[in-house]
Amino acid sequence: MARKKVETNISYDEARQCYYVCMDYGPDENGRRIKKYKTFSNLPLARKALKEFHTERESQRSVTPSTMTMDQWLDYWMDIVIKPNRAETTIYGYRKIIDNHLSPALGSIPLQKLAPRHLQQYYTTLMADKGLSANTVRRHHDLLSAALHMALRQDMILRCPTERVEPPRVIPHEAHYYTPENLKRLYALVEGHPLELVVKLAGSLGLRREEICGLRWESVNFSLHKLYIREARTAAGASIVQKETKNRSSNRALHMTEDIYRLLRRERARQAERRLAMGAAWADSGLVAVDGQGQPLSPNAVSLAFTRFIRRSGLPKITLHGLRHTFATLASAQGVPLFDIGKALGHSTPATTGRIYTHLLDEVHTSTLDRVAAALK
Repeated sequence: MARKKVETNISYDEARQCYYVCMDYGPDENGRRIKKYKTFSNLPLARKALKEFHTERESQRSVTPSTMTMDQWLDYWMDIVIKPNRAETTIYGYRKIIDNHLSPALGSIPLQKLAPRHLQQYYTTLMADKGLSANTVRRHHDLLSAALHMALRQDMILRCPTERVEPPRVIPHEAHYYTPENLKRLYALVEGHPLELVVKLAGSLGLRREEICGLRWESVNFSLHKLYIREARTAAGASIVQKETKNRSSNRALHMTEDIYRLLRRERARQAERRLAMGAAWADSGLVAVDGQGQPLSPNAVSLAFTRFIRRSGLPKITLHGLRHTFATLASAQGVPLFDIGKALGHSTPATTGRIYTHLLDEVHTSTLDRVAAALK
């Protein structure tokens, strides 16, 4: 015997002697209406279940069932949300994490069945079996959190599983830097070398590698002794990207010291001579940091060349970015406030400067206590 309608969305089956409740979830992503049926032994239980379902729907605590996998959601998120709104380098970094790690480990799991335990196990496996650092795995967590919170906002999932896991704790990087003596020795050894300009812009102005490689002559104002940091040149896999600086605070005007002024004047004259000598063969990119043919320097190649130069010179080991740290440390030693150091470095907030340069805060704290003690003598 067919089921007999008792109330809206509730019917009774006399043969089986149970009540059927129709849970109407609405249309799926293809426009087909999704309906699920549950059975109950009596009418009060059926009514209660239907009422709870409607309450959940009204409070947006239920979602339309979907077979979409994590792979499919991440592809949608990258194409619709990330690509139109992020820099090419960010897109490349996200895609690399997804293709190399997330997709093989979690890609086949249905989005609506992804549980906190899946993510916790994923983090553990990355660190224990793949040997990734806690900071690297934290980037995976941040990517997942952004993607899954978007799924939550678009009513694809009820709860975001990244809110119920314990991600790896970020381990602050120790800032390595040179003493004034080591920096002076480096400057002496690099004089006349193709790396001289790069080294001194990093050590004397605190510029990032990408900012040095992206600096244009039109941003060098010799009459005002000013450098305007507006662009960066960075690597996105095999591609080199000329883009805006890291954030709004990174756009800044810096004073040229006499040494930097003379260095840039010499480089400008050298490039003018090369252009005349080479004619059409000269690659006129308008960039400051170029090779002997006018071709822009690759950021990764600059770092590698610097590392080799340091090794051959017998200087203490340091990265090119370490010269930026050296600038901050020397500025602090001369009494420059942390806020002003952060402005020169292009940090978004003073908290960023304090987080990176904790040793500067320690020195300021020590100096403050020594001054208080001296005042009490």
